[in-house]
Amino acid sequence: TSPPGFKETKDTDILDEAICYFKANVFFKNDESKNECLKKLQKCNSRSQGEKEMYTLGIANFPIPGEPRFLFNAIYAKPANKQEDEVMRAYLHQLRQETGQRLCEQVFDPQNDKPSKWWTCFVTRQFMNKSLSGPEQ
Repeated sequence: TSPPGFKETKDTDILDEAICYFKANVFFKNDESKNECLKKLQKCNSRSQGEKEMYTLGIANFPIPGEPRFLFNAIYAKPANKQEDEVMRAYLHQLRQETGQRLCEQVFDPQNDKPSKWWTCFVTRQFMNKSLSGPEQ
């Protein structure tokens, strides 16, 4: 069952679903979301500023499978060679940028161009004694 307000269409893809279901997942006891994106968007005064922040975050250095900071090393194998490494990095780079753009579409109210309080409440939210912000933030 989809959350209220989420309408699956033929154009819905994995990024739309990830953003939609993020909200529901924060209520699980073992959820360890690190809301760097929402924390940055909360401080933005407009959608265009938010999009710039998401672009900057999207191109920042990030770990890929096999590197120590990659969260899902138990699930994904490290690239076998330099070519696979480059393809994986390019794919994740594109994924990060597109996710940032779509998140801005959800977070910013088109009427007043401000971040939605409903979305930004997840920045500091604690549930079952867990903070949704990472320790480095």
